Amino acid sequence: MQRGILYVRLIEIHTPDRGVFHHMFARFAAVAAALMTLTIAAPKADAKFWQCAPYARLISGIDIRGNALTWWNQAAGKYDRGAAPKKGAVMSFAATGKMRYGHVAMVSKVVSDREVLLTHANWSRRGGIETDVRAVDVSDKGDWSRVKVWFASNGGLGTSSYPVNGFIYSNGAPAVDETPLPKVTIAAATPVPVAPTARAAAFTLNLE
Repeated sequence: MQRGILYVRLIEIHTPDRGVFHHMFARFAAVAAALMTLTIAAPKADAKFWQCAPYARLISGIDIRGNALTWWNQAAGKYDRGAAPKKGAVMSFAATGKMRYGHVAMVSKVVSDREVLLTHANWSRRGGIETDVRAVDVSDKGDWSRVKVWFASNGGLGTSSYPVNGFIYSNGAPAVDETPLPKVTIAAATPVPVAPTARAAAFTLNLE
């Protein structure tokens, strides 16, 4: 949120009828009214701080709420689950000591039986969105129970591997580039009282 402050002090001009003062005050009051209608340009939607679960829900169409670590169990009986990656499915990461709330990411492309591309949020960039990044199955049995995922600071696969519960499948998942992101408009519309005195008039505009 941005805050701007405009402070104006009007010194009374001593005239018998004080008409000049009233004329000046009317002009400044009009300027103040115009400023209060100011709309601050909305930040880009992709500037929002995204958690992984709300973003995965938005782009996959899988309507599960709560922390990522709860998604696998919540999906039981509501969505099909399995060990094979499919486009539009959500990869469910198990919780670990370093990742206490788990993680969820949508499969945007299946590259091979041991590699996929993921689109997800809040992974290697806090609150950021990463699109079509590599994830590789490094499990001993080739069952996608453990993966390595692209990490920004490495510019490639991270050094750590992560346990995976499996994949939650969704029918008719929207394409990532077709998902509308929310738009935000911040407007300053709160009226500010103006209280003139016999000698001077002062007012402060708070634009939020």
